[in-house]
Amino acid sequence: MSLFTALPARPRSAGQALVLALALAGLQAWAAPSPTPAAPPAPVAAALPPALPAVSNAAWPAPLSLELDATDLAHRVLQARLLLPVTPSDAARELTLLYPRFLPGAHGPYGDVSRLAGLTISAGGRPVAWQRDTVDPHAYRVQVPAGVNQLELRLQYIAPARRSSERISITRSLLNVEWETVLLYPAGTAASGVRVQTRLKLPPGWQAATALRGPDGQTPAAADAQGWWTFGETSLETLIDSPLFAGAVLRRVALDAPGTAAPVTLNLLADEAAAVAATPAQLDAHRALVRQADRLFGSRPYRHYDFLLAISDEFGGIGLEHHESSENGVEASYFTDDWDRAVRARELLPHEYVHAWNGKFRRPDDLWTANYNQPMRNSLLWVYEGLTQYWGHVLTARAGLSTPEQARDRLAWLAAELQARSGRAWRNLQDTTLDPTVGPGHTAEWEDWQRSTDYYDEGLLLWLDADTLIREKSRQQHSLDDVARTFFGAPHATNADGSPRPAVYDFDALVQALNAVQPHDWAGFFRDRLDGHDGRQLLDGIERGGWRLVWSTEESRFAQNERGWSGPDGDERPQDLAFSLGLRVTSDGKLEQVFWDSPAFRAGLAPGMTLVAVNDRAYKPERLTAAVTANRQGQAPIRLLVRDGDLFLQPVIDWQGGLRYPVLERQAGKPDRLDAVYKAR
Repeated sequence: MSLFTALPARPRSAGQALVLALALAGLQAWAAPSPTPAAPPAPVAAALPPALPAVSNAAWPAPLSLELDATDLAHRVLQARLLLPVTPSDAARELTLLYPRFLPGAHGPYGDVSRLAGLTISAGGRPVAWQRDTVDPHAYRVQVPAGVNQLELRLQYIAPARRSSERISITRSLLNVEWETVLLYPAGTAASGVRVQTRLKLPPGWQAATALRGPDGQTPAAADAQGWWTFGETSLETLIDSPLFAGAVLRRVALDAPGTAAPVTLNLLADEAAAVAATPAQLDAHRALVRQADRLFGSRPYRHYDFLLAISDEFGGIGLEHHESSENGVEASYFTDDWDRAVRARELLPHEYVHAWNGKFRRPDDLWTANYNQPMRNSLLWVYEGLTQYWGHVLTARAGLSTPEQARDRLAWLAAELQARSGRAWRNLQDTTLDPTVGPGHTAEWEDWQRSTDYYDEGLLLWLDADTLIREKSRQQHSLDDVARTFFGAPHATNADGSPRPAVYDFDALVQALNAVQPHDWAGFFRDRLDGHDGRQLLDGIERGGWRLVWSTEESRFAQNERGWSGPDGDERPQDLAFSLGLRVTSDGKLEQVFWDSPAFRAGLAPGMTLVAVNDRAYKPERLTAAVTANRQGQAPIRLLVRDGDLFLQPVIDWQGGLRYPVLERQAGKPDRLDAVYKAR
């Protein structure tokens, strides 16, 4: 029976009939089957924003003006004002401004745009809207108003205020200005084609150290009555390559005789004057570094060179190369603590100085870019950093910043560390050169298995291998020093303003330079070691040098006196049982490092756990050392109590190899080529 036939019939008005008809239609529609909805269309990717303009060699029409106020030490904020000239052709069109992303020396996308704040743009006193690119957050798109010839930009750089994984660059007594952090520049123009006029305001009484010179381009800048320092006009390329250190305590030490062309200056900055009170012998070792580099390379590829050396426990450690300067940060004890017993940070300045030749002057072709937003590629970092690591190590010994014994002890520890890189089984040395391309945020829970920047230290051993091979094949007539002079010390060109110009090279050019000194299958030599996985040749340079790696039950003097090899600042020396149990333990029992597939690893230990007790007694380094020694015959396996979060574990390690620390032992009957490598020229 229909629902509707049950209703009693009665007379209806026209309005009632209409209402009833509509209701009936609605009920019939409700009772009828619903039509199948049409399927939504397949997704189509939204159009990307316009690509960044291609880089042109045409110069920007007029210099930019940059004013930077660096007086807000309390908040660690740099205040920048940038005046950007525009031409009539820019009016009423979109202009793209870039925050530097790919940074020289970092070799990758380390420009941190998240620290740019307070950006405003105006023209003629009127605000100008900007919009960040939705794909590239380092690009800002601006519609230039008609009838203006200049944009005014104001922005802040928010420097790190808390010590963590990020370096502290501003304290109450020291300041580091890296110019790429405080500016935007026009896209589509090479960094060498943008000119910049720069002024900087420092706190009262502070002094500045930088490779930048004053308005005449020759003499250092000086502050005016208001505390503003005015520098000579430079290209954007030179400005970003010329960072600045400043502080109330600054001691300048000439490392050359008066009147020397292309002079070198050691700029010492510190929290307190006592930290820069180096002895004459200590300063002479730094002067010897410059002399030994002259004898190695035979030329100076810069107009002048400034070591910027901050000596402080508050200011963050750093080692960053530039063509005419370097940024260096070491602990406050650099000149005062264990100078005769420890190498500590004394390979830092030699390494960064060598970069003036290797990296800044002679540069791999795929690492050179026209501006700071073009990606860098790092296929030759084993040369850029690895060879620099080798020559920095060698020059440290030649200059007397370390002794030959200290240099050999460091080499032994380095070789043992790299031998323990189990990650070589899956990741070759060449692949590690891509690490900077990944950018910030690396994890290193299992650093020997993951591998990261091994192109530094394994690069050192690689180039020692090459050096001793040249010496052997040439019967001591030639060495890698000859390549330093002929290839890296070649005459350098300059830009129109006198600034040094890089000269690029590729793998084939390097092989050709080596063959010119000593014929050999250098391409095969390097590719075998870079692309292989077994590391058989890792110790070839040491053994061809007349030494071999052996194990001792006592640490070398180098190892005993060095500070930590891990942690954000490397300021704590963990108990080092890397080459026996396969772990390193901090003083509070934290497992700082556990080596992959080591005895500790196989017992279930991992980084981050806490060692509470050894053989039922509270952990102390000497107790763990004694336990390792006591189990040499297997009669006393090592019982541990370990905390992992809220869990307590009781692993047992049955390591019977005793204590093992690396040292180099002289091989009788072989020439001592290591001695020849380290001997001062």
